[in-house]
Amino acid sequence: MTQTAAALSTDARTEIADALNQAVAETAVATMLAQNFHWNVTGMAFGPLHELFQQIYEDHFVAQDDLAERIRAIDAHAEGTLAGMLKRSKVSEFQGSGSDREMIKALQEAQETLAATLAGAGATAAAHGDTLTEDLCIERGQTHEKFAWFLRSHLR
Repeated sequence: MTQTAAALSTDARTEIADALNQAVAETAVATMLAQNFHWNVTGMAFGPLHELFQQIYEDHFVAQDDLAERIRAIDAHAEGTLAGMLKRSKVSEFQGSGSDREMIKALQEAQETLAATLAGAGATAAAHGDTLTEDLCIERGQTHEKFAWFLRSHLR
């Protein structure tokens, strides 16, 4: 049965919010990852990679807000601290400087992690009849899979 945010049980809200907070945390870390690479990329592919990394971090910045606002719409707490996000995230920061290929690979892996996290969050939402959250997760997951494809294509 499809339910609106107001009709979700307390347990459903908790499970969905936990899944969405995971996605927010990973999106926040991936945002900074892409911005770091945007600032520091060098090499023959500087121009297109600089632009792609910017496209990714700008997309992710908006996505963080969309996901956090959905958490609030289901009347749950959205994690808003960097420390909390770093602790929760399966996406890691990139330490030091790296080659353009290392940057691409790290960001590709982050996109694949995000797609998987959002697929799981969507499944959690679907199990509770929250089709609006499920739809948001599907849309975001598709975006991350597309970015992963773009990045993978640079490595071939």
